Amino acid sequence: MQGSDADLVARALREDDPLPGTHGFAGTLPDGRPVRDVLGRYPLFTERGDHETVSADPTALDTPVRLPAGTVRSADGDERVWSLPDLPPATDDRRAVTDVRDAIAESVAAVPSGRDDLAVAFSGGVDSAVVAAGLPRAPLYVAGVPGSPDIEAAREAARLCGRADELTVVELDHAAIREHALSVARATGRTNAMDVAIAVPLVAVARRAREDGYERLAVGQGADELFGGYDKVARAPEDPRLSAGTVRDAVREVVTGLPDQLERDVLALRAAGVEPVAPLLHDAVVRAALGLPERLLVSERGERKVALRRAARSSVPDPVAFRGKRAAQYGSRVARELDRLAREAGFERSEGAHVARFVGDRAGRVPDIRSPPRSD
Repeated sequence: MQGSDADLVARALREDDPLPGTHGFAGTLPDGRPVRDVLGRYPLFTERGDHETVSADPTALDTPVRLPAGTVRSADGDERVWSLPDLPPATDDRRAVTDVRDAIAESVAAVPSGRDDLAVAFSGGVDSAVVAAGLPRAPLYVAGVPGSPDIEAAREAARLCGRADELTVVELDHAAIREHALSVARATGRTNAMDVAIAVPLVAVARRAREDGYERLAVGQGADELFGGYDKVARAPEDPRLSAGTVRDAVREVVTGLPDQLERDVLALRAAGVEPVAPLLHDAVVRAALGLPERLLVSERGERKVALRRAARSSVPDPVAFRGKRAAQYGSRVARELDRLAREAGFERSEGAHVARFVGDRAGRVPDIRSPPRSD
């Protein structure tokens, strides 16, 4: 069982508890059935037509079929056993922010830190800064094209936090971006431009940290989804990218996309030689986030992740807590350079999916990961 004890997971199943106090889990129950937690924080696959052949690595199977989040698989098919709780919005803003701060502290305290094998992926935004503040012994790493916004933001944030000497900058040239992009494709089965561009900076950081002797990498994944960090959430219900009628509903809608994103990140990081640690995805943090009112997700002025930023003020300087930041694929400038690499290799934009065609052509065989048929 990845991430937890099988007996604890079995108890959560008996008690219908979707958030039993873990960082997530996936594996086999004592009776041999595969199971995956409600947010899909660990990936799990079975061989097509054989639910007893289970692996966390799709490349170890001939025809891997992913197990959906919150699901148990048996010979009779898949059964959805957990859904996220529908919590009422908090009425006391100060208490709600305190709950977020305490939940993050609980999560970080639960990260095994007795061994000096943990590093932090640090891009200078509030998410990674909060994680880094809770792990003061862990060195910081950032990756990007030289002069990219993420590198500059990480340097400034590390300086403001008094940790400038602990930051390692991994500068990416075209050869490195190409190499990491192919690694992502071969580990995850994904060649599309968005997935590859998001994962490349993470893989670059992971490889450098592993070379430096670190076997685990703490990441800030989940904060944008849980705390209202996306523009499309802030624009709900007008934004056509979401069907939600309110900001709170929009948060729940984007949270349902986490299992797909986390599968990509975990597989890519493991292929790079490190085990990811995601403190902001602990059950306690998830529960605190799901209970936030809309005004603590997106303010009337359009500020996003309000509760997280307020909670962060106890551990990081205000200029870091309230800094805006571009998405990793743009802040690192990897998306731009992947586009350039594809075009230089003769894959024209006008023909569509030019980055995906370039990566797929150069990566060779990639795993063909299937999703199970929809039961509805």
